[in-house]
Amino acid sequence: MKVVLLGEIKGKGGEGDVVDVAQGYAENYLFPKKLAVAATKGNLKQLEERRNNIEKREAVRIADANSLKETLEGKSVVVDAKVGDEGILFGSVTSAMIVDAIKDQLGVEVDRKRVELGKAIKVAGSHEVAVSLYREIRATVTVLVGVTAEEVEEETEVAAEAAEVAADAEVAAE
Repeated sequence: MKVVLLGEIKGKGGEGDVVDVAQGYAENYLFPKKLAVAATKGNLKQLEERRNNIEKREAVRIADANSLKETLEGKSVVVDAKVGDEGILFGSVTSAMIVDAIKDQLGVEVDRKRVELGKAIKVAGSHEVAVSLYREIRATVTVLVGVTAEEVEEETEVAAEAAEVAADAEVAAE
């Protein structure tokens, strides 16, 4: 069954897209939640009239997602968790915990459903986590688990000192 999407649906498309879906999915989920309408001649004509407005909204959403990506990309957040012997966590780090850490430490609101964990984080240390911002736009955030803020500062200082030593060595070699 062909439908016109009224909003973004993960894995199907975005606003204004005409997609083919199962009839039961359309009638039992998309139509009652007002996420889509049937692709009739009248609805397709209305879609063509609204196409300009949809493109403007799409451009704004992409620009917002790209600016958010610049804010998040390559940043680190610390998640507090109880760590047992040998660096194994009591429980696991959830996407909600990561979203709270991003909000507190970076001042950015992210929907927890957008955090792509893959598998549960159950070991202390540094983990790369992807955050899906809009369609194909993703940012990668480093999540530090079971590490205190002082340890992060120490690691940053050590890395900065190592970079200075390497730069001095290059200058001396020339």
